[in-house]
Amino acid sequence: MAQAVVPAMQCQVGVRGRSAVPARQPAGRLWGVRRTARATSGFKVLALGPETTGVIQRMQQLLDMDTTPFTDKIIAEYIWVGGSGIDLRSKSRTISKPVEDPSELPKWNYDGSSTGQAPGEDSEVILYPQAIFKDPFRGGNNILVICDTYTPQGEPIPTNKRHMAAQIFSDPKVTAQVPWFGIEQEYTLMQRDVNWPLGWPVGGYPGPQGPYYCAVGSDKSFGRDISDAHYKACLYAGIEISGTNGEVMPGQWEYQVGPSVGIDAGDHIWASRYILERITEQAGVVLTLDPKPIQGDWNGAGCHTNYSTLSMREDGGFDVIKKAILNLSLRHDLHIAAYGEGNERRLTGLHETASISDFSWGVANRGCSIRVGRDTEAKGKGYLEDRRPASNMDPYTVTALLAESTILWEPTLEAEALAAKKLALKV
Repeated sequence: MAQAVVPAMQCQVGVRGRSAVPARQPAGRLWGVRRTARATSGFKVLALGPETTGVIQRMQQLLDMDTTPFTDKIIAEYIWVGGSGIDLRSKSRTISKPVEDPSELPKWNYDGSSTGQAPGEDSEVILYPQAIFKDPFRGGNNILVICDTYTPQGEPIPTNKRHMAAQIFSDPKVTAQVPWFGIEQEYTLMQRDVNWPLGWPVGGYPGPQGPYYCAVGSDKSFGRDISDAHYKACLYAGIEISGTNGEVMPGQWEYQVGPSVGIDAGDHIWASRYILERITEQAGVVLTLDPKPIQGDWNGAGCHTNYSTLSMREDGGFDVIKKAILNLSLRHDLHIAAYGEGNERRLTGLHETASISDFSWGVANRGCSIRVGRDTEAKGKGYLEDRRPASNMDPYTVTALLAESTILWEPTLEAEALAAKKLALKV
């Protein structure tokens, strides 16, 4: 008989600060796991024997130590995107005193030949600090630092998507439009040793979709502690996280980041992904951003991107939204190519998606490429939702491309007229 696997622990992350109350079981570090009789997820972290308890306690005391009263030095965790374009890398550095701005931090370097970003004979890649967040794992004045990557000569390396995005968002036309983004990051939690979703019977399947979306209950919700720990850690870090919920496929979750302006959207998504990776690492669970982790009659994982400009948010904005939709329809192939790997397995026209081959739009229609909300239609202003990006998309690429296509790029009048007729849009 197949046996359902549930989270290997109640992931209790203690987000520490000077005024924070210490968690009873900080940070969920997996030294040992033993089944308990509690009617929670069925497991909690325990020491494996009396001889181990003292070692664990002493280690935990060091991990939880607040160094602030004893030194001004802090730990900065430099974070960057690796060679695959989706893998996150990081390493730690001591900084002599607390900082408030990335410009106060030194540049650093790493071995790019070990991340697929440089040849062995010329392996040095330079990290440029770009955004700072509070470190929810170390607490105190310690920080997480989002960096982008350059050659020693100061040229952005090919996997540095932030550099191009920053250029677009610094364009005066784009800056004047104050582009807002709200990004819905979906993800799937997997059992580490069997590569199968959390809560699913090993080698088998749960019941059909329907009961799991925003669900409550041990037979319907798997991984809530991870989602909650991530939510609080992001709030502590200063990430603009605005909500979270269980998704349609069991073992799948979503959180939302925004509204964020311009380049901040990409910085906040990458920082939130890093924190999620760290929490799942501690929980002994694997995070995947694959857009279709399970084939068949199961929802995929997307990264729906809600977008508006100042003109869209003002009176008469619905006409501006329609014009933006026209532009997006004419650049559909360009956007699809930049919206994530494996997206063709997700964008099938089923499971609340549009076909990858065809562009469509609609009001309150989740089966379209672009959805406009009922509230936006009623008020005549608001935002649009691009439902095409995959869960593994690069947020710098997607947000910058949306701004470029709708603010900077202008189609020919002939192309615009043909697109308007095809989409039944009056602009």
